[in-house]
Amino acid sequence: MAISVGPARGTLILRTSRQGLAAQAGHDLTIEVTRWSGEAVVAEDPAASTITVTADTGSLRVVAGTGGVKPLSEREKQEIAATARRLLDSDRRPEATFTSAEVTPGADGGGTVTGTLALLGRERPLRLEVAHLGGGRYRATGRIVQSEYGVKPYSAFFGALKLADAVEVEVEIDLSVPGAPGG
Repeated sequence: MAISVGPARGTLILRTSRQGLAAQAGHDLTIEVTRWSGEAVVAEDPAASTITVTADTGSLRVVAGTGGVKPLSEREKQEIAATARRLLDSDRRPEATFTSAEVTPGADGGGTVTGTLALLGRERPLRLEVAHLGGGRYRATGRIVQSEYGVKPYSAFFGALKLADAVEVEVEIDLSVPGAPGG
């Protein structure tokens, strides 16, 4: 059964962390991708299932910033999102696409999904750990290393404050189908 996925069925979140001598001045960020879509093909044999997701890198919205000397203002959140779109070259290459290659079911209803993430003209493997949350809901988490895609992590204060190269990805998705058993 093919199920369309996107913001109506879940969230796609990026979590950044900071490093460097001035790290305490910066913020760990929670960034939402507000426009994304795809298709999950749920097979009777979970190993035969597939998922493809395309995210619009121009739709980043800073949801929260933790740590730092002072809380982030709305203006700072907008400036950070604009900087992220610039670093990701969203005007010229607005899409990142994940295509699964293998689904490995786990004993608890979760498992792993491995596949390829295409971003900025580069393709790299991506492994997602999947947890079953119940009722057709799942959480997938993984890590993207920016430099592997040609992205230079943001830095300020002559490099004393830097965004860590690894960015955590978290997708929560509801694959239940209204009217279907368990949906």
